[in-house]
Amino acid sequence: MLPDQIAQRTAQSVIENEHMTFAQWLVVAVTVALNALDGFDVLSISFAGPSLARDWGIDQATLGWVLSVELIGMGVGSLALGTLGDKVGRRSVILTCLIAMMLGMFGAGRATGIDSLLAWRLLTGFGIGGMLAITTAVTAEFSNQRWRGLAMSLMVIGYPVGGIVGGLAVQHILATDTWHSIFTLGGWAAAALSVVVIVVVPESPMFIDRRGGPNALARINRTLARLGHEPATGLTISSSVTRKAPILDIFKSDQLKTTLLVTGAYFALIISFYFLIKWVPKLVVDMGFEPAEAAGILMWLNAGGATGGVIFGVLATRFQLRTLSMIFLVGAAVAISWFGNGATNLGSLAIVVALAGFFTNSAICGMYALFAQVFPIALRSTGTGFALSVGRTGAVLAPVGAGYLFQAGFSLQTVAVIMGLGALLAALLLFFLRGARSRVGD
Repeated sequence: MLPDQIAQRTAQSVIENEHMTFAQWLVVAVTVALNALDGFDVLSISFAGPSLARDWGIDQATLGWVLSVELIGMGVGSLALGTLGDKVGRRSVILTCLIAMMLGMFGAGRATGIDSLLAWRLLTGFGIGGMLAITTAVTAEFSNQRWRGLAMSLMVIGYPVGGIVGGLAVQHILATDTWHSIFTLGGWAAAALSVVVIVVVPESPMFIDRRGGPNALARINRTLARLGHEPATGLTISSSVTRKAPILDIFKSDQLKTTLLVTGAYFALIISFYFLIKWVPKLVVDMGFEPAEAAGILMWLNAGGATGGVIFGVLATRFQLRTLSMIFLVGAAVAISWFGNGATNLGSLAIVVALAGFFTNSAICGMYALFAQVFPIALRSTGTGFALSVGRTGAVLAPVGAGYLFQAGFSLQTVAVIMGLGALLAALLLFFLRGARSRVGD
């Protein structure tokens, strides 16, 4: 901050230090809905997987690729659109992501073969990946320091909420229609949310503040008035010194350790997380249950995840974020290994899966909150996008790797223990994060 700006009231000081207004919470609620759409779109292929495998005669190794292809798109989208969000703005990138998701879901609903399905899932994943990066930045930049941890957790639990709502819808769809309608539902949801974003979500005042420009202060004050705050009196960085933040800045000496540790931790956790998300329905069917019952079990996974996210968000307002995340990561490793024991009835299976969802999604909440904490505003979308992009590699490895392990004859217990080790490794990496500087208050 320049010497003549120290006493100025900036967009960042207003948002971070003043009370959270209803309009700010409404923006957070929209990010929850956007993440719920992400959750449903990712899980749609898991919901459809058992019926699709039966209809098209797909083996387990091939199914692993079908379950994973959108994750490749997510990796590209997280990096490309996350970086774009730091250049052109948060709002326009959100709308771009929604368009990609809408087209991809409608296209998948009309797919008649594996090749076309994979292409549409790749496009869907591109939009999902960008959305995950940009909603993290939006949630952080519309919430104050006191409630940021809770706001981030609420945003993250949108993902399992989408799975719960989607699970209920899918059970009805599979009872009366084909798996194609699962994707069509996601396309209409993306179209509806595009309208909501246009009406409810303004451009981030912090982003405008960083970018500067001749009309920056006027734009900021219009948004602050809309959010229920008094106007700012100056910019944090004047337009004459504003610069674009290249992606290489996240690898500079003062940021390198943090970038590598949080990215590595997220990568390792995602291996554990996506093993559950992608394989639970198929494994439940292999245990002798019906596809509709498998969709119900996946709903319990997400119900546990949503509950864990809320509890984690409340705890994050009182306890140190890194330590809390490590505790839940260890719990995730134990729960995933426990799932490997299998079950003979739906009730006990639902409990085990719900606990696995509880710990893994809570740990995801911790990672997203850490992204907002350790990356500065100028690099927040870029840094988050990079971490998510690398994490998507783990997301691809999980279902594909599990598919090949099952094809090679390894038992569910062995595969579950291997996949659960990702969460344990993530906890270890966060242990070494203790020397990293906090960018945003706990």
